[in-house]
Amino acid sequence: MDHRTPENDAQLTDVWTIFDGLPLLYRRNATEPPAGARTILHLHGFGISGRYLLPTAALLASDYRTIVPDLPGFGRSHHPRRRLTIPWLGDVVVRLMDQLEIDRAILLSNSLGAPITGAVIDTHPDRVEAAILVSPAGGEYNLPFPKALAQLALAGSREPLGMLPIAARDYARFGVRSSLALLRSMLAYPAAERVREFTLPTLVVIGSRDPLVGEGHVAEVAVELPHVTAVVIEGASHAINFSHPEQLAHVVREWLAGKPITADPTAKGAIRVFEMPRGG
Repeated sequence: MDHRTPENDAQLTDVWTIFDGLPLLYRRNATEPPAGARTILHLHGFGISGRYLLPTAALLASDYRTIVPDLPGFGRSHHPRRRLTIPWLGDVVVRLMDQLEIDRAILLSNSLGAPITGAVIDTHPDRVEAAILVSPAGGEYNLPFPKALAQLALAGSREPLGMLPIAARDYARFGVRSSLALLRSMLAYPAAERVREFTLPTLVVIGSRDPLVGEGHVAEVAVELPHVTAVVIEGASHAINFSHPEQLAHVVREWLAGKPITADPTAKGAIRVFEMPRGG
């Protein structure tokens, strides 16, 4: 099921800009957000465009300044003549923020977007207000490489059918060689270790059926850290922004508002919040 509706589509509009001399596509609010609204910059996974992030982004666009780019080399944005790496993509995010006159943003990422968020925090921590890591892949849990490929295949089989045409078109455009090279870079990124090093407010959201991000692994890292809140959405796999947008948007809103996180009873997927161990 594709969760985009005419009402949600009306929340965002496509915008083309020139970035590093090449056309780049991003989506933004179709109408002006409320005065003083915080900015959420949505970062997509590897090999795929920002299109699958739109169901969640559209639900948040009424209250936040919303930016959903296809980063250079992805989706409909043109491909630079260089190898894509996580540090370079992190630099792209900062320079795109400069171009769009965004001083600070909440980075809401999925999959590869989490390592990119880490790269931004490494070099420009003052530009990130908070980090929301949805299905943060990368690091030892996905190694060795054949294991990661098997995990990806299994995760894909658990996504809604509406993801298939989006993923098929985007991966075909991105290319097999580029996908494999960037996947290796993502797997080399020490995701868990970097979350431990973050000091800014961080929300981690994972799906109970995601083979790429182990619940036990996240619990081992997250529950010990006072700056991290970790949430599981029951029944979700990897592309939670597409498959469970209502529940994810609800969790994000409550967390950003500083409220106790509870499930939206009208949305698909119950939630569980990792609790800090007693005496921790």
